[in-house]
Amino acid sequence: MSPLDRIANVSILKVVLLSRPRITNMKYVADIVNADKATGRSRKYKIIFSPQKFYTCELVLEEEGIYGDVTCDEWAFYLLPLDDDLLSMELPEFFRDYFLEGDQRWISAVARALQLLNSLFGPFTHTYGIGRCAKMVYEVWRELVEESEGDSQARRPEISHVFLMDRDVDYVTALCSQVVYEGLVDDTFRIKCGSVDFGPDVTSSDRSFKVLLNAQDKVFSEIRNEHFSNVFGFLSQKARNLQTQYDRRRGMDIKQMKNFVSQELKGLKQEHRLLSLHIGACESIMKKKTKQDFQELLKTEHSLLEGFDIRESTSYIEEHIDRQVSPSESLRLMCLLSVTENGLIPKDYRSLKTQYLQSYGPEHLLTFHNLKRIGLLTEQAPGETLTAVESKVSKLVTDRAAGKLTDAFNSLARKSNFRGLSKKLGLIPRVDGEYNLKVPRDMAYVFSGAYVPLSCKIIEQVLERKGWLGLEEVVRLLNGNEFAPTEPVTEENPAWEVQRVILAVFLGGCTFSEISALRFLGKEKGYKFIFLTTAIASSARLMDAMLEAKV
Repeated sequence: MSPLDRIANVSILKVVLLSRPRITNMKYVADIVNADKATGRSRKYKIIFSPQKFYTCELVLEEEGIYGDVTCDEWAFYLLPLDDDLLSMELPEFFRDYFLEGDQRWISAVARALQLLNSLFGPFTHTYGIGRCAKMVYEVWRELVEESEGDSQARRPEISHVFLMDRDVDYVTALCSQVVYEGLVDDTFRIKCGSVDFGPDVTSSDRSFKVLLNAQDKVFSEIRNEHFSNVFGFLSQKARNLQTQYDRRRGMDIKQMKNFVSQELKGLKQEHRLLSLHIGACESIMKKKTKQDFQELLKTEHSLLEGFDIRESTSYIEEHIDRQVSPSESLRLMCLLSVTENGLIPKDYRSLKTQYLQSYGPEHLLTFHNLKRIGLLTEQAPGETLTAVESKVSKLVTDRAAGKLTDAFNSLARKSNFRGLSKKLGLIPRVDGEYNLKVPRDMAYVFSGAYVPLSCKIIEQVLERKGWLGLEEVVRLLNGNEFAPTEPVTEENPAWEVQRVILAVFLGGCTFSEISALRFLGKEKGYKFIFLTTAIASSARLMDAMLEAKV
């Protein structure tokens, strides 16, 4: 309902049933209709499925004996523009449905959304992707393109390059604590459909305010991608500038005052209101993070990313569980340890699992099953702890021989290979002295200079190399997930030079940290990124999906 509320007031929709195409929802509808029948109430019902209608839902309505009482329609609601460069399908269930349940129901919806953009801003001449889901979407989309061949052939493309990526290609980035302002606002207050509810602790009143967070907010647009350590300084400077503009009134004559009131005052008041809200939000974030001992938490995360002090980090996670800080947060840290370490050694897995179940309840046994199934929290089987040996061997023998060796190891189970990828792509920056967060030199600033998001690094490398050539080892470390490049770009094709707009498609969700990192890359390299995501992702949303999911 949240995305719909941005388009039409919900109060006018009381006469219809708006539903996702799910069997359980159809059973609820059947209960409503049958309850009305039992009380002798006779009326017609209209079900609008969004984003599309599925035959199985109509079949359930027929089985429940109410097909004749309802009429069905579909609302092809594929894309919600959350900002100038951000489109969301608002399908938060996509992640759980596809990556956990293996349900492919939304593949065609994403392909249709892609074709809608292709028909408006294409043709997309160079499409790259990594991940099984990405390949499926690509294949369905190509079929849609062939059906409508000729529609956009003569048009000069506004977007010519598309990159599709599965969320499970990079779980690490989604599991890390966010430290750019927009990411922290999302982690603290939960941004929903591009807007956030700031409560009394932010507004310094007894009222809550719903604020739309986009480029139209002059204050927010300047701090959204900044590391949080820079935000207070910016806001205090902004407050001084605003005060200077207000002070200009003092020496004005009547005519100048009239112009000031009619042209500038309203804008200044709006900016002042937004400034005080963002200052309030910063103060609220600071209070919460100080209470959580955020610095200690970040230190542990950075150790896990770098592969240092693993025993110390494990002890921190155990203490986190024992103090019952938060079931979701404890789970997130366990998953980060598992994904960065290619699974937990059996002793640690059993110990952490036992402590977690004792602290938070045995009902979470289902959660552990789901996390194992999806590859977020796994246990190393005997013989799988050879990653250190493997890395030493790869230095001594040729890449091809090392490749055969590691393929043998990888055949045991699907693994994250984070350490290998980190080394190959240089995800952990080596800096002399302190990383300059005020003038960042690379995308690592979104994680305080500790880590370059894997997903963003892959996109950067493919764009730099004009394809996957030279990245074969990286693709292999990503477990051979299918990717779907089109014909290679040749020197004769000027598309790369002329067209710098890239559509980055995230299947299973995209974090605000990744968006900030790619915006930074765009500025540095002269690209313009447009983001299309199935929904906004964060570590809390990922964990919620697992905690709520049924086996």
